[in-house]
Amino acid sequence: MPESLAQSDIDALLASASQTDAAPVDTGPPMIFGRKARDVENTEIKVYDFKRPERVSKDQMRALQTLHEAFARNFGASLSGFLRTIVEVKVATCEQMTYSEFTSGLPNPTSFNLVQAEGLEGQMCFELSPLIIYPIIDRLLGGSSQELFIPQRPMTLIEMRLINNVTVRALAALSEAWASIRSMKFTVSASESNPQLVQIVPPNEVVVVIGFELKLGNRAGTMNLCIPYNVIEPFMEHLSSQNWFSAAKNQRSKQVEQQISKNLSRAPMVATGLLAETTITVKELINLTPGDVIVTEKPARQPVILCVEHEKKYLAQIGQYRGNRALKILRPIKPEDRV
Repeated sequence: MPESLAQSDIDALLASASQTDAAPVDTGPPMIFGRKARDVENTEIKVYDFKRPERVSKDQMRALQTLHEAFARNFGASLSGFLRTIVEVKVATCEQMTYSEFTSGLPNPTSFNLVQAEGLEGQMCFELSPLIIYPIIDRLLGGSSQELFIPQRPMTLIEMRLINNVTVRALAALSEAWASIRSMKFTVSASESNPQLVQIVPPNEVVVVIGFELKLGNRAGTMNLCIPYNVIEPFMEHLSSQNWFSAAKNQRSKQVEQQISKNLSRAPMVATGLLAETTITVKELINLTPGDVIVTEKPARQPVILCVEHEKKYLAQIGQYRGNRALKILRPIKPEDRV
């Protein structure tokens, strides 16, 4: 028979093991290895995790967050006009992680879109959560989203076609936000419901993930934009704080002027033709009846006045065009004209 240990022997072994673990280990003073001798007390030492390297500086991360805060405002305004209701979009997080960490935190199924642009090497990921996709689809189809059920299945072709209108507006707002860095047009190259099946970069590659929060009435959901580091690496020098503010000041005035002119050219204006003017008394106005003739001092052949928003702008000639009354503009009104 093998010899068994008594309870006192077991307690003694556990006590000796605990004393051994608690005993301090003398590792000696900290040392810094390098080509130059450094003072340990006056040298700042930071912890660095090689599994999660930080390749984007804090200034560049703040610049990216500011850039996409402008995108969130523009996209929220565009989506509100499209859905005819108030949609709030704001930046929730802006951090860097590995691509595997990003995909592992996404729901399945979801709306996972691959985005590319001319001049960029590689692709970006644009993800919309089902928690906000189906309320948007319900709104487009006339629902109220009060008792909406969120199905756990991939989107149908009709649902993908409806949500594509939202994606197009998001990429248009993204192009407008990135115009201060570089003018480019973003397009969707492919879509997938399972993010685990898409590998645009190696799993340990560093990516910048900007998380957004969308609110539609009593519904809320998330939206994520994943930008691999190798995609934005050529533009990283433009994302420093100094270059960021200088780029904002030195925007091309011609492009701004063209954009303003394009927006103003679509604004409606009221144009009226002023045939003649005269003055009458209040008594004459009260006694007016059908068939009365109001006499003016203006000859019939004299040009009439074309007013734009009640401002006298042009001299015109009254006539007829394709069976309709028309005014033919002769010339602009000059300051010396008495009209």
